[in-house]
Amino acid sequence: MRSLILSALGLGLLANGLYMLLAPAAWYPAVPGVSATGPFNPHFVRDIGAAYIVAAGGLLATARWAQAWPAAIAGSSFLLLHALVHVFDALQGRVAVDHLINDALLVLAPALAALALSWPRQAATAGRHG
Repeated sequence: MRSLILSALGLGLLANGLYMLLAPAAWYPAVPGVSATGPFNPHFVRDIGAAYIVAAGGLLATARWAQAWPAAIAGSSFLLLHALVHVFDALQGRVAVDHLINDALLVLAPALAALALSWPRQAATAGRHG
């Protein structure tokens, strides 16, 4: 089940990242609440899209090979830091607080799920000696 959820998260992040990278002008108005965060900047959207693709790769690798968990932790760390930027912006009044409802579902929940599922299981770290 863990691998299935990691795969689903990874594929979703990959799709989003590719959309951002290949069609930033279409992605920007398509995602609820994004336009409230500031003016459209295609370079910035592509930068974040690239980071989403890297995060997706870590999750997908870990879904296939449990020992790839460090890659998933790194990608999940980006997702969590990105989510915390959204929370911070809302708390600072840069976006409406009700914007956090969208962010909770589209940004924060996937980040927390990815991090929780990326954490190594005993089998992934067995045989490693520090």
